[in-house]
Amino acid sequence: MTLSELKQGAIGIVKEFTDLEMSVKLMEMGCLPGEVITVARIAPMGDPIAVNVSGYQLSLRRFEASTIILK
Repeated sequence: MTLSELKQGAIGIVKEFTDLEMSVKLMEMGCLPGEVITVARIAPMGDPIAVNVSGYQLSLRRFEASTIILK
């Protein structure tokens, strides 16, 4: 399952990434493997989504969220 498939309020744990280039950017923002990630809000049209990770809120495009595979 990917982060983009989670509903608002759902919780997951980052397992790995599907895009190497995007993974570097996401890891710099705190989305490290093993981190708990919670979907805080989803925009009315579905893009972007706000997630809580590493103690702060991060806004991601749906494409970026689809590169994060969860446990």
